[in-house]
Amino acid sequence: MSKFKAVIFDWAGTMIDFGSFAPMGVFVKAFAQFGITASIEQARGPMGKPKWDHIRSMMDDADISAQWTAKYGQAPTDADVDKVYEIFVPMNEEVVADFSDLVPGALDAVKYLRAKGLKIGSTTGYTRSIMERVLPKAAEQGYEPDNLICADDLSEGRPGPIGMYQCFVDLVAYPPSAVIKVDDTEPGIAEGVAAGCLTVGLALSGNYAGKTPEELDALSETERGALRDMATKALKEAGADYVIDTVADLPALIDKLEAA
Repeated sequence: MSKFKAVIFDWAGTMIDFGSFAPMGVFVKAFAQFGITASIEQARGPMGKPKWDHIRSMMDDADISAQWTAKYGQAPTDADVDKVYEIFVPMNEEVVADFSDLVPGALDAVKYLRAKGLKIGSTTGYTRSIMERVLPKAAEQGYEPDNLICADDLSEGRPGPIGMYQCFVDLVAYPPSAVIKVDDTEPGIAEGVAAGCLTVGLALSGNYAGKTPEELDALSETERGALRDMATKALKEAGADYVIDTVADLPALIDKLEAA
């Protein structure tokens, strides 16, 4: 019998959308609607946060804030964040289904967990309206978690623990130490830490590496190692107890933890 009762997965960069590409171009295009030039690097910075908070963080970037102030005569306010957010969400809804392929090995990891009797939950920085486009695509590929907590479902999102607490209730899984949180971003790891869970970061499938499987394969081992080290450092600093390359490596990690 497993010492664990549930695993809570993130979505983009964790179970789907290897490299976490779906939101990137949309953030850039949304800011462009207001005459602001944002880079992919600036868009990746706050990844994992609820999307309103993500836009707020981008607005606080010194370069973007200076552009906004020059164009509109004042630093960006929360009302300005609302305006960009209103543009961003429908744009993201339109493209997200095209980035919903499961990460290689994700389905095998799910089958492994199911065979052990573990519940499978999920949290995301996406809104419910965006996830309504993702869920059918994931189900077609065989992935249907037992619950889903979206960024706009509760009064507070990542990096706070409220979404994880709701997962405990939905899945009837406790204590927190019997629950594993798996994520590719700092805010996603932080919500697991805040909730008292064992946390597992993903170094190569997510936002920090920002590469497709094909792009990763084309790199030398030295180059892949540098990406892995950079992502591992960031995830460990966020509080990750363990860092693996992708969810395909999760069964081996759980076997190791249960054998300890």
